[in-house]
Amino acid sequence: MQIFKNTNFDFLRYKWPFIGASLVLSVSGIGSIIAHGGLRYGIDFKEGTQMTVKWNGAPPEDKIRAALSKRISGEVTVQPFTDVANLNSVVIGTERMGEQQMAAASKAMQETLEATFGDPQSGKLDFNNAGATEIADRLTVPLQQAGVQLSDPQLQTLASDLRTFRDTPPRSGLISSFDQLKAIPGVNSAIINVLKQQCNLAPFSVLQVEMVGPKVGGELRTKAVLATLYALGGMLVYIAFRFEWIYGVAAVVACFHDTIITIGLFSLFNKEITLTVIAALLTLVGYSMNDTIVIFDRIRENLKLLRREPLESLINKSVNQTLSRTVMTSGLTFLTVVALFLFGGPVLHGFSFALVVGIIIGTYSSVFVASPIVLFWHNWADDRKRTAPVPVAAAKPQPARKSSTKAVK
Repeated sequence: MQIFKNTNFDFLRYKWPFIGASLVLSVSGIGSIIAHGGLRYGIDFKEGTQMTVKWNGAPPEDKIRAALSKRISGEVTVQPFTDVANLNSVVIGTERMGEQQMAAASKAMQETLEATFGDPQSGKLDFNNAGATEIADRLTVPLQQAGVQLSDPQLQTLASDLRTFRDTPPRSGLISSFDQLKAIPGVNSAIINVLKQQCNLAPFSVLQVEMVGPKVGGELRTKAVLATLYALGGMLVYIAFRFEWIYGVAAVVACFHDTIITIGLFSLFNKEITLTVIAALLTLVGYSMNDTIVIFDRIRENLKLLRREPLESLINKSVNQTLSRTVMTSGLTFLTVVALFLFGGPVLHGFSFALVVGIIIGTYSSVFVASPIVLFWHNWADDRKRTAPVPVAAAKPQPARKSSTKAVK
């Protein structure tokens, strides 16, 4: 399918502005990483305990930090989310410690939040942080006393429905009033009254608790770096074998370019590097390499058909001939990852951000980074051949002349 027919855009005419933009983005990203003292790793790579907590209103960050610092030794970080999907949520993290210490810290964090912001003295169950089993156990006798007769399976179903309703967006683990539960089929006023008597509603909900030990975090970081380097090395060998070595170098340089800029933007926007982000980077490496190979393959074909045409004109023609394919593949993929970025939620946010940035950077690097490298190399090689001194041909040995002197008798 051809979207564009017989186009003749002079892409390489604009190579220097794009190369300049790449240099600015690369230097800015590397400078940001140095200024921040390294990348901001997620719990997948960073040792310690991390707890995600949603609040019913603006999170009291200073109060949270002060309360936890009294119970937990070492540095305690409270990082608010900036995206709309995680509004009024924070990530509470502790520094590196042993496995047993992390388990104790996790328990201390939850107990401190309940003691500081909840109502533990009332003896009631915290509905926003209770599981279905805890809710069922707490309501069994009070419901019977209130005249609500439910069998054990019915009670378990009720508790599961209550928890599911609480955890479903837009509530996402936090309700502000028991009257909201009236929207659940089968929940009547008698059940609501029992819930009000037996439970309370803390202004927060612990959504997730993650713990990663020092050994696991270090191994994951090492494996992530090796996986990326192995992917780039394997592609370099393949392209050098399939084309020429300079094509392999150009493609790998373009992939390094894409990866460095993407990671730099993560640092500039203060986003975490997680395992899903590494998966996105590996996807980006393959995607960018595939686009570059398509252009290189067309250049190789045109080198056989258009031998007398200048190389810059030939590369431009090759890019124009693959333009429809680039727009269809990159454009449709870009629309997909933008949808993931906007509606995919917090779990896919880092993954989709890496792909949104990577597709933009990877598409233009195939045209304005990889192709100019091939052009520069061939121009340099041709100039070197023209300026090389011509070797002087060695003089041919002259055949020996026969002597005309006659022997004297």
